[in-house]
Amino acid sequence: MPRVLTPEAVSEFREKLLEVTQKLFADLGEAGVTMREIAAQLQVSPMTPYRYFKGKEEILAAARARAFTQFSKTLEDAYATPGTPLEKAGATGEAYIRFALENPSTYRLMFDIADHDTEKFPELEEAEKRARLTLTRHIPALIEAGIYEGDPVLIGHVFWVMLHGAVTLQLSGKLGPECDMRKILEGAFTALSEGFRPKKG
Repeated sequence: MPRVLTPEAVSEFREKLLEVTQKLFADLGEAGVTMREIAAQLQVSPMTPYRYFKGKEEILAAARARAFTQFSKTLEDAYATPGTPLEKAGATGEAYIRFALENPSTYRLMFDIADHDTEKFPELEEAEKRARLTLTRHIPALIEAGIYEGDPVLIGHVFWVMLHGAVTLQLSGKLGPECDMRKILEGAFTALSEGFRPKKG
C-alpha cells in the first residue's frame, strides 16, 4: 500500500521532478524528456512520476510555468527599483538579458516549445500572461512622461521581439566574435526609441 504523502512532501518531490525535467530538456531537448528517464534521474520506479502528473505534457507545462514565474519575478524586482521611468525601463531590460544569459536552459524551456491548447494548463496560461505583462508594464509610464508616444502594448512587444531575437542569437552562438550583443542592442534601442518619440509639430 503506497504511503500517504504530506502536502510538503508532494511539493518537494514535484519541485525535484521539475528541476530534473528542465535539466533533461537542456541536455536532450523535448524528445529526451520521458517519464522513464525522469524516473531514472530521480531514482524512483517508472510509475512514481504518474502519482504527481498525468504524463509528459503536463510535466512540461508545469516546468514551463515554473520557468515563466521565475522570469517574471526577476523582471518585476528590477522594475520595482527606485528611479525615473527611463531608468526603471532600463533596469527591466537589463534584467531580461541577465536572466536569459545566466539561465539559458530555463529561457529555452520557456520559448523553444510551441504552445498548443494552453487552456488545458491554467497554471502555464497564467504564468505566460504574467510574463507578457512584465514586458509592457513600464511603457505606460514612459508615455505619460512624454518619452514615447503610441500603443503601450505594441511598443512593449516591439522591444520584446528585439530583445528576444538578440539573446536567442547570442545563446545559439550565431553572433560572431566581431559582434557585441550589447552594442547591437544599444543601437537597436536607440533606433526604436527614436521611432516611438512624440512627433513634433
